[in-house]
Amino acid sequence: MKLVPLGDRVVLKQLVQEETTASGIVLPGQNKEKPQQAEVVAVGPGGVIDGKEVKMEVSVGEQVIYSKYAGTEVEVDKETYIIVKQSDILAIMK
Repeated sequence: MKLVPLGDRVVLKQLVQEETTASGIVLPGQNKEKPQQAEVVAVGPGGVIDGKEVKMEVSVGEQVIYSKYAGTEVEVDKETYIIVKQSDILAIMK
């Protein structure tokens, strides 16, 4: 199954957070927060949303940082994705 976002929505897949630090210290699982970095998997067409023209600024394959409590988690084919509005994306990592 394939997710196709509508309007100004973007489908993200969270990046896997490092389990160890650069110096080799293993981080315990229960103390980790959900990462706010993700890769863009699919982008909606944009267009006129609520009477305003919305141009999509992100593209598939880019890594982004999104708002902490943004989006809706969905599971497709045993993979977890997050669907967010483009306005919930804070930055593109280059």
